Amino acid sequence: MKKAWVVGALVAVVLTQVGCATQVKSLPLAAAGGQSSGGVQVYFGQQDHPAIKTQLGDVSYSVRIARKVASQDEACHEALGEAVDKLRAAALARHANAVIGVQTRFHSTQTNSSSEFTCGVSPSAAAIAVSGQLVVLDSN
Repeated sequence: MKKAWVVGALVAVVLTQVGCATQVKSLPLAAAGGQSSGGVQVYFGQQDHPAIKTQLGDVSYSVRIARKVASQDEACHEALGEAVDKLRAAALARHANAVIGVQTRFHSTQTNSSSEFTCGVSPSAAAIAVSGQLVVLDSN
């Protein structure tokens, strides 16, 4: 009887974990490059940008959001939006007008692309890490 109970408990644990694996996704950026909000431009990967006047240092943030009922792709785009908002806030705090060389990452999977980003998504959450360089660009 005890053996059957243990086996039953193990089966229950396995069944609750089915589908809980995190999936790493590579998705297209909705609006790539030179995105401006609050006066801060954001340039992903190796996108062209005006000449750098002043370099103010590197910055990185991680974001994890609850998925709610959104699709995996929508949740990843929402996480990216929050992460980019954090980059912009850091730029404003340091008097930068741009973040360049923005890279995205989930654990060891990193993207340095101007057209795609990397995100991790599970049934309950989406997560992303972003990093970039805070700079003051010439305002040609």
